[in-house]
Amino acid sequence: MLGEQGPARVYTPPPPEILSVSALTRNVRDLLERRYPLLWVTGEISNFTLAKSGHAYFVLKDERAQVRCVMFRHRLQLLDWPPREGAQIEAQALLTLYEPRGDFQLNVEGMRRAGRGALFEAFLRLKEKLEQEGLFAPERKRALPAVPRTIGVITSRDAAALRDVLTTLGRRNPSVAVILFPVQVQGEGAAGRIAAALEIAGRRGECEVLLMVRGGGSIEDLWAYNEEIVARAIRDCPVPVVTGIGHETDFTIADFAADRRAPTPTAAAEMVSPERALLLKTVSRLALDLGARVRRELEARMLHVDHLSRRLLHPEARLRAQAELLRQLQTRLSQSTARAISERRWRVAGLMERGARLPAVLELSARWARVLARMRTATRERLERAAADCARIETSLSHLDPAAVLGRGYSIVQRQDGTVVWNSAALTDGELVALRFAIGRARARIIARD
Repeated sequence: MLGEQGPARVYTPPPPEILSVSALTRNVRDLLERRYPLLWVTGEISNFTLAKSGHAYFVLKDERAQVRCVMFRHRLQLLDWPPREGAQIEAQALLTLYEPRGDFQLNVEGMRRAGRGALFEAFLRLKEKLEQEGLFAPERKRALPAVPRTIGVITSRDAAALRDVLTTLGRRNPSVAVILFPVQVQGEGAAGRIAAALEIAGRRGECEVLLMVRGGGSIEDLWAYNEEIVARAIRDCPVPVVTGIGHETDFTIADFAADRRAPTPTAAAEMVSPERALLLKTVSRLALDLGARVRRELEARMLHVDHLSRRLLHPEARLRAQAELLRQLQTRLSQSTARAISERRWRVAGLMERGARLPAVLELSARWARVLARMRTATRERLERAAADCARIETSLSHLDPAAVLGRGYSIVQRQDGTVVWNSAALTDGELVALRFAIGRARARIIARD
């Protein structure tokens, strides 16, 4: 019916969204995976099947419910114990939906035997006790040797961890010696044997560092390394101890007591063994640095020698200076002798004049004669000593005379400008030089240099 305001409008709801089965299962899977990204579930294994592909399929159940589970081969291979039908386990899993069948299931990432709670509480109690005693204090940790020559390994003789350690040490540094202290790594009495091996290794003193290693396992398998006797033996051992127990997520009391903790046995071997190639590279770099320092030191010494050589006078100039000094000394000696004689004569004349006025003229004359004779003798002796000193100085100067050196068969090589050549590297082929001998001179042309 039409009115004045036009025709009436009727609301029609939009058609509902219609999902396909695959879209529905995909949406449910996304909701589940976002809501439960990773969780732990406990239960009993049922209907366990190991496929030819290596994947394990089973049901995890309790008294009132069950859920399908799958554990892929690469995760199953990490277990060191075989899952069995009826086993009580704790599984770490991702909650998902298997779209092809629309089945709700768990993708198991890892699992462990159930019953870990009581052991874990005992682990925490012992850790707190030893921590309060200061057994884990950082200042008690010992430094590891930079380049150990001998490494001790405390593990089972048949353990895969031993093979991993030996392979790693052989690859990184085959020159390192390895001493094995075989022990039982799990089971009754294992903790006491491990502590005894630590005591023996420390007492023998053959190793510079000890590796305490074993493969992964459940908390029960690793419990020997959670015993107090092992922790105290590690701290009492005089040799640094490195632990590599289980996988990266496994922690034991021994890890806290050790000087260093490695996530795996292989990592422990890498921690204590510097890579041989890296050591050789370091040695090469140090050799280059040493060579550069030696070259710099030699260059500095050569510059110092050049500086001293510029200050050093030529022997011929030194001889001329010594000869000039000798002439000056002779002149001064002659002048002083003449002055002394003149003064003595004037004194004698004065005495004679005074003596002439005295009655004992003959006695004074005799006395004057004696004084004159003594003065002549003293003058002669002083002249002889001066002559001897001059002769000694002349002899010393003759030893420095280049002519004397040339007389022994040597010669002096000079450039055209008169500079003396003392290094053959300063000459060039075909250069004309002057040769000075003891008798005469000559000219030569350079043909070759050695």
